Amino acid sequence: MSSRRDFVIGAACLAGAGTAYALVPRRRVILMERDNTLQRIVPRAFSGWVSQDVSDLVAPKIEGSLVSKLYGETVGRVYTRGSSGPEVMMLMAYGDTQSDDLQLHRPEICYPAFGFAISHSAPIKLDLGDGVSIPSRRLVADAPGRRESIVYWSRLGEYLPLDRKEQQLDRLQTAMRGEVSDGLLARFSILGADPAVGVAVISDLIPALLRAVPANLRAVLIGTQRAAALQERGV
Repeated sequence: MSSRRDFVIGAACLAGAGTAYALVPRRRVILMERDNTLQRIVPRAFSGWVSQDVSDLVAPKIEGSLVSKLYGETVGRVYTRGSSGPEVMMLMAYGDTQSDDLQLHRPEICYPAFGFAISHSAPIKLDLGDGVSIPSRRLVADAPGRRESIVYWSRLGEYLPLDRKEQQLDRLQTAMRGEVSDGLLARFSILGADPAVGVAVISDLIPALLRAVPANLRAVLIGTQRAAALQERGV
């Protein structure tokens, strides 16, 4: 089982930058239903995969801190299938406000800040089947004695930006409409595996996970349009 230190990068990526937080009242775009949580939405077991929660993924949030404002909830788990199968680390982070100072922090930005070299970074379409896909990014992060194969996507309101530039443009568009959107980061990674093998395993896990999520709750993870497309196809 992966040691808890394997999650330090995920935890560090949840720390934001910026010193001020001022929010002018605007129209809010929130896909997370009131009183719902990622813990309830994301299944712990499905299609032969089982998971173990990692309770100390992040340090306790201090009321009023930037981290507290960035992410209202984080979920860290290790998924395995079979006694000798690969271990897939999952980090999901949700925040109900994305503004100039409070924005999701992308792995290709924060991994290098902690000593990793990004040896591969490319956009991919993560196939969910039935003609539906998620705009995602594939990364390979290297450090002495460690290689991590990563697939992740981010959601900003109804947008799924592929890189930092797209994320900034999408946030600008929502701001120009007088909107403040919620946001989600969904990251899956495998240690040590050949990158092609690691991505194949992750690409098998994610569609199975999303199909196990109740249809009326998928929008929180992948946006309304893709959630509706899956439901229309009877998934």
